[in-house]
Amino acid sequence: MCGRFVSARKRLELLEEFSIERDSVAAGPDPEPGPDYNVAPTRRVYAVMERRPRDTQASQPPARELAVVRWGLVPSWAKDASGSGRLINARAETVAVKPAFRRAFARRRCILPADGYYEWQAVTEDGKQRKQPYYIVPKDGGTLAFAGVYEFWRDQTLPEDHEHAWLCTAAIITTRATDDVGEIHDRMPMVIEPDHWADWLDPDHSEPGELSAAMQPAMAGGLTSFPVSMAVNSVRNNGPELIVPLSADQGRPPGELFLVRGARPGLTGARAARRTRTEARTNGDYRRP
Repeated sequence: MCGRFVSARKRLELLEEFSIERDSVAAGPDPEPGPDYNVAPTRRVYAVMERRPRDTQASQPPARELAVVRWGLVPSWAKDASGSGRLINARAETVAVKPAFRRAFARRRCILPADGYYEWQAVTEDGKQRKQPYYIVPKDGGTLAFAGVYEFWRDQTLPEDHEHAWLCTAAIITTRATDDVGEIHDRMPMVIEPDHWADWLDPDHSEPGELSAAMQPAMAGGLTSFPVSMAVNSVRNNGPELIVPLSADQGRPPGELFLVRGARPGLTGARAARRTRTEARTNGDYRRP
């Protein structure tokens, strides 16, 4: 799964990288998110989507938009938004049919840009077991374009014209991990390669088979990993120091857990490791134009 990630790129960088046509962040009522080195469920994060504003004709093509969403999907039919911290991931195997995700997968797909993400592996030291965090990042330092789905939820306690009447939330789509990443965790995020961004984001493109084909495991052959400080375990900690590799005497060397493609995995303990508990909840929202 993907339970924590890093989103440190600036808004202007994302506008250029994803060829954004409409900047809803600058036009929105809330400040833009700052660099976040420990994104946890319910945090506000950037999302790339294509959609038509409500006041335009249906015949007009959708525009590529940079928005801010809250991580943790709230289905449009939910009675309240209290459970948003639970639906942070959607399985690629079932996202097209699960009631919580199928409508979003058909019409409201997005890209959640990330610099990298964290996973935890169970290790034993002096007879005691603990979970060692690892940072997983592209070898070339590029952006991970996580495949996501998003939904709008109407807060019925607020008037229609209130700037926070609509809450926009999202989930990251995951799949079974390749051998490269499976040594750390048995699930990994799906990503959308640049050649498929247009098809993935197009709300008029709804053929499940083609959409599934657009998703790829997170650059399995182009990732590296290294152990990082236990400080990342607490969502209260945030800053670039969280992604500094541990030295050799503090943890395993960078990349040690990643096998040569085709090699047989040797460690299996991490596959049973459970996701660390989310320790905090923060607010975020996006006003539907």
